[in-house]
Amino acid sequence: MFSNIGIPGLILILIVALVVFGPSKLPEIGKAFGSSLKEFKNATKDIVSDDDDNKNKNK
Repeated sequence: MFSNIGIPGLILILIVALVVFGPSKLPEIGKAFGSSLKEFKNATKDIVSDDDDNKNKNK
């Protein structure tokens, strides 16, 4: 999705986020994004393991 952005694009996005949200809100936003990503990864891991378990039972 973001493979063509590169380092300069990433820096630009961070500067825009700093201007829009301010320096006091960025750590909160980062923490919320990180915990959401962690929950998403755990949910996908559970779904994949459930699918693997079902395949093994059907064999």
